[in-house]
Amino acid sequence: MKLDLKTKTIGNAYLWMEEIDSTNEELKRQAAAGAVHGTVLAAGYQTNGKGRRGRTWDSPKGDNIYLSILLRPDLQPAEASMLTLIGALAVADSIKETTGADCQIKWPNDLVLAGKKVCGILTEMSTGADGIQYVIVGIGINVNRSIFPEDIAHMASSIEKGQGREAIIASLLFHFEEKYDKFLKYKNLAPFVEEYNERLAGIGRQVQILSGGEGVIRTSHGIDEGGALIVTDEEGKEEKIISGEVSVRGLYGYV
Repeated sequence: MKLDLKTKTIGNAYLWMEEIDSTNEELKRQAAAGAVHGTVLAAGYQTNGKGRRGRTWDSPKGDNIYLSILLRPDLQPAEASMLTLIGALAVADSIKETTGADCQIKWPNDLVLAGKKVCGILTEMSTGADGIQYVIVGIGINVNRSIFPEDIAHMASSIEKGQGREAIIASLLFHFEEKYDKFLKYKNLAPFVEEYNERLAGIGRQVQILSGGEGVIRTSHGIDEGGALIVTDEEGKEEKIISGEVSVRGLYGYV
């Protein structure tokens, strides 16, 4: 697959595989073998796609996008976790640019269209005695897809093909690099808070915070510069929710 890239480093090393177990897992193997910062691996089909919190990402053949980006940043692990939110913004921009669809972000790592999930992002990192060795941002986007497994059919959807898979990927990598470079200057989300909150599904509304099988109702007020979700309880007391701890759902649907 040939891309018309407008990036400086992201995607300069671009690998395409028709079939792979998981783009994240293969890029981990590539990273361990010395793959350079900015390497991108995309595939036409995943036999064992990965989702957040140990879930699988159903990855059939078709026009869908399955890709992972290898980064070797000078960041602390807590800072690197914010790259999931950077990825979400980049995906939203690329979908808008190439298909015209306005997606919302379901904090912290999903994109939704008309209340249903069209994209998921999984960020993983490897650390050592000297800090972060690498970070991999994995992105799966449903494109021109109408059939889903029964257990996710009620909450999954797809974007239209628009300008095509190659154009969507090229746009995604451009917007990701642009935001990633800005993020490295601040090492927080201060420049992106307003943009993210404008796209955030459920902001200003009650949401259900799920943790360890328990659920509580809170009102969402958007993210802070560290990427935490700011919520209040019924008495107005503020809390900050960290993405690794919980899932957030709408009271009457996925968002």
